[in-house]
Amino acid sequence: MKNTLSRGLTNLLPMVLSLWLFWSLFISLDGLGHLLLDIVDLENSFVGAGFILVAVLVFISGLLFSFSPFAWLYGWVEQQLMKFPLFKSVYGSIRDIAGLMKRDGKPKNQKTVLIKQANGGYVVGFIMNQTAPQPLTEALPEGDWVPVLFQLSYQMAGVTSLVKREDLIEVDWSFEDAMRFNLTAGISAKSITAVHDKKPLKKSVEENQTETTDAK
Repeated sequence: MKNTLSRGLTNLLPMVLSLWLFWSLFISLDGLGHLLLDIVDLENSFVGAGFILVAVLVFISGLLFSFSPFAWLYGWVEQQLMKFPLFKSVYGSIRDIAGLMKRDGKPKNQKTVLIKQANGGYVVGFIMNQTAPQPLTEALPEGDWVPVLFQLSYQMAGVTSLVKREDLIEVDWSFEDAMRFNLTAGISAKSITAVHDKKPLKKSVEENQTETTDAK
């Protein structure tokens, strides 16, 4: 009985919650669209008309951003608003998160890496950019430093550290699957069964020891 209930819960709960979240988003956007239709005194006789209007407006905005004059104007307005500290903090964070979701076929800077700990274990991290900000590189010792994110399990929070590139072991593992692995503390079955051949950026300790022994 207990196992049957657990099986039903683990299978239905993700689907129910996902559908509920998407339905809530649909209702919110549909309500926004209906509000816009009411402003211009247009009839909206069916559920979803507001959502369609919002989708069309988003599509049109995407077309407008492909034109340089509109993109320049938007950039200028953005620069003026960014002069306000509070707006800069909130808007900057949302913009950066939205940028992570953008998929346009271009190579992504985010890469999955392993970093060895003092106890001999390894931590999964993510290279978020190929270069560190100039003020930080000037303050750090000489070396090729990169920002690496260590995502905490079951949290949206993480810790960003600056690590030398030579101390990283690059992993052939997609950013999405590796992030899922970190967020679920390795419970995600898809993450565990993913193929992730390592591509070391430096030689392993065992290889160095072998080469030293052969040289002797």
